[in-house]
Amino acid sequence: MAWSELGLRLVDRLLGPSIATATARFLVIEHSDSASECGSNFAPILGHGDAAILKVQHWLQSTGATDVSLTAMAERAGLERTFLRRFRAASGLKPTEYCQHLRVGKAREMLEFSNGTIDHIAWTVGYQDPGAFRAIFKKITGLAPSDYRARFGVTPFSKTSNA
Repeated sequence: MAWSELGLRLVDRLLGPSIATATARFLVIEHSDSASECGSNFAPILGHGDAAILKVQHWLQSTGATDVSLTAMAERAGLERTFLRRFRAASGLKPTEYCQHLRVGKAREMLEFSNGTIDHIAWTVGYQDPGAFRAIFKKITGLAPSDYRARFGVTPFSKTSNA
């Protein structure tokens, strides 16, 4: 099975940790990806059986958890007084933490595969304050966004001249 680990390491190096993890999941093999030490890719709990909360989770995933409020989430679930308790019981996280994980997951992909500025990425994933984004990103991954990009970003091939 060494060939599969070698292949995943090449995918990780050339295409990034997100694609390597997705490839391992598709192939149903274990992969100790390099990004795992920087907080694992967020895998929400969806098999909890609470249809109202599942509806909100799918909605948050489809919108990227940008520009959402607790009130909007509770309305989407059709719950008012019990939303926070049921969401936490079903997902294991507070709704705000859940949204942060979704946003940071999207930001990780953007840092790996794009050259956009960190401020632009923060704004794209739903943060108005780049400083708040940096703090939350570091809290979840253990790395500053710039360090994450330097470590896991796909760098463009440099052109060499034959002189």
